[in-house]
Parts: sequence; structure tokens; C-alpha cells
Amino acid sequence: MGDGIRKPQKALTARFVETVTEPGKYFDGNGLYLLVRKNGGKQWVQRITIRGKRSEIGLGGPPAVSLAMARKVALDNRGKAMLGGDPLADKRKARAGLTFAEAVDKYLAVRLSEFHNEKHRKQWRSTLETYALPVLGQKQVSAITVQDILRVLEPIWHTKTETAKRLRGRIESVTSWATVAGHRTGDNPARWKGNLSEILPKPTKIAKGGNQPALALTDVPRWWADLVERNGMAAKALRFLTLTAARSGEVRGMTWDEVDFGAEDKTDTTDETPLVTSAKWTIPASRMKGGREHRVPLTPEAVALLRALPRMEDSPYVFFAPRGGMLSDMSISAVMRRIQADQEKSGEAGYIDPRSKRPAVPHGLRSTFRQWAAEQGYPRDMAEIALAHFIGSEVERAYQRSDMLERRRTMMAAWGAFLRGEQDFGDNVVALAAS
Repeated sequence: MGDGIRKPQKALTARFVETVTEPGKYFDGNGLYLLVRKNGGKQWVQRITIRGKRSEIGLGGPPAVSLAMARKVALDNRGKAMLGGDPLADKRKARAGLTFAEAVDKYLAVRLSEFHNEKHRKQWRSTLETYALPVLGQKQVSAITVQDILRVLEPIWHTKTETAKRLRGRIESVTSWATVAGHRTGDNPARWKGNLSEILPKPTKIAKGGNQPALALTDVPRWWADLVERNGMAAKALRFLTLTAARSGEVRGMTWDEVDFGAEDKTDTTDETPLVTSAKWTIPASRMKGGREHRVPLTPEAVALLRALPRMEDSPYVFFAPRGGMLSDMSISAVMRRIQADQEKSGEAGYIDPRSKRPAVPHGLRSTFRQWAAEQGYPRDMAEIALAHFIGSEVERAYQRSDMLERRRTMMAAWGAFLRGEQDFGDNVVALAAS
């Protein structure tokens, strides 16, 4: 046993693979064995003779690569070798050129069919598209490192811990598939035990932060004035996010084909009241947290912002990153952090949530909007629809066919006026609230 080999008296079991912790090599069949390292990491390896030469092929590691999956790949490899093929060369060839985004598509094409829950399928893709692809999407899957994974996880590890935890597991699954399919070799950079567990705090140890820090209503016009002075794509995305009360992922993933500019109403040009438009932004169900299509009325100010944006050839995104991909969540958050930092440098308290006493963050702006709508007397259902929240019971939703698009257009125009400081926080301008 000096070589660290452990031979169970019979083939491995899924339970054994899950629970074994003693370092060594545990053989199964067809040359397949489980390598357990001293740091707790586990990897599938296959010993195989290819054209008379003995070789070893890495097949990823559990739990992302199950015992059944490893056995299937090992059997396929052995069959290829017996017929004169070279599974190792095939693996090396496949490894060249595959990006993480392509790996996600190939993996999900197989994996999503296993999920019977439609919501689970959408969440799987949504979390990867929202958080992982902006950072890893164009990177060669064979070149992804632990530091790359940390760039994805660290911005949300403390604020969206449960989401980050699931995201890590999903990235691990994709990279494990890529290893088994021959697109990468070595340890999985997204593995938790003995890897990321040494860098990131355990999710169970992170204090629950409660609601995201929001702007105080009295600070909104001053904060908006600070934001409008800032340039850059992320700052413009934050402005649009605020005007529409949308989620960060919805704005960052926004594409031009989702926008209908409609026709401007030019009948009233006698005063400074913003012209009403019929423009709208339709977010497909596949990009919505609730899995339902959501229509957002666009005010003249939001339309003007969009029309002034540059467009990048070959990029579908409205708010694109420097290389044409989707903006990262951290880029929008960084704008708010810089605004806060500048306030603090000038000796001001900045923009602090009155309850948590923490600096406001982008997602907290939705809470600010919701408080404003309540203070102004807008109907609860209309405000909740604006935030794309589910309202009432399933029976009530079945009867609530209207999404109040035009009534919400008036509300969002008033919200824009409040942002610009043209409407005092205490003014109630909602004549339609009782209707």
C-alpha cells in the first residue's frame, strides 16, 4: 500500500465516492480510478493503453462528474482505443479554442433536459448568463484559473450569498464537463473543498444582510444629480436602471431588439413637461427572475438616454462592456461606490440607508422607488407590477390580465420628475390612485 493505492473488494459505489476522505487511488473498472488527494480534492483518472502506449486521462472530479458519468466516458475511451483510435489525442484536439460561453451552451444542451422543473432550468441558465458570462464568457475554458472564478464570485459572495453558492456549483459543473469532454485538464478551479474554501468564507458563516441598502427619499434628487454628472457606460446603465426601477441583470442583458421606440407625441410643445411616448422595453420571460415576459414603459428621458448611446458592431447589448459583451454586475455597483467615496472625501456622510446605516447599492434603488410609489399613493398592484413582482394568489393573477402599461407610464414619468428634483417628496400628484 506504499504507493497510495486502495482497492475496494468490489466496484465503487456512489456513496463511497461521496464519503471517502482517505488519500489514495480507488479503482473501479476499465482502468478507471478515483484519486483522492491529501487536501480532500477528488479526480477521476483512467489508465488506458493507446496504440501500445500506456497513458492516463483525467476525467474531471465528483460531485460534478458522477460515478456513472465517469464510467460511461471510460468505457467510450476504451472502445475507441480497442478500435485503433486515440481518445487522448481527441481530447487534446477538442480542448483547443472552446470558450466558457460555448462550454455553457454545450453543457446545458445536455443537462437541462434532466430537469423536470421549468423554473429550475431557467435559473440555471440565468445565473450563469448574469454573473459568469460577463467575466468568463470569452475566455478559453482551458485557461480559466481560480483567480478568474474569484472575479465572478467575490462581488456577490457577501451580498447575494445563496446565489453565489449556487453559481459556484454551476460553474464547477460546466468546467467538469469541459474536462471530461477533453476541453481542459487539471484541477477544477471552481471546486470548493480544498480550493475556494481556503479563500472565501463559508456561506453559513456570512451574516444575513437583510434588505439591500436603499437611498433615503430625501437624498434621491441630490444623488441623481451626482449620477448624471458621470460618464461611462456603467453610469448610463445605472441611470437607466433607476429610471425604470429594473434589476441590474435585466438592464445589463438588455438587447436592442427588446426596445420599441414607438412614436413620440408632439402635440404639446408649449411647456416644459416631457413629451409622452409610446416607447417600451419588452424583457423576454427567459431573462426574468419570475419567468414571465415583462413590459417596461419608457419615458422620454429614458428614450433620450437610449438614443444617445453608441452602438458596437456585432454586439447585441444596449449597455455593452469594452469588448462588446455584457456589463458585469460589479461595474454598475462600482459607480455607486465611487459616488459614495467622493462624498466621504468631501467630508459628507454620503448616501446611507436610514435603517441599515450602510451605503446604498443599485438593487436598493428598487426599494427606494417602492417607498416613493407608496408615499405618492399609487396603487399597490401597479407599483408591484412595475417591479415585476408577482401579485396576489394564482387565481387573482389569472384574472389580472392587464399589466397597466399606460398607467405605469404616467407613474414612471412622475418618478423621473422626482429624480430630477422637479417634484417634492411630500407632494401627492396621483389623481388616478383611487381609480
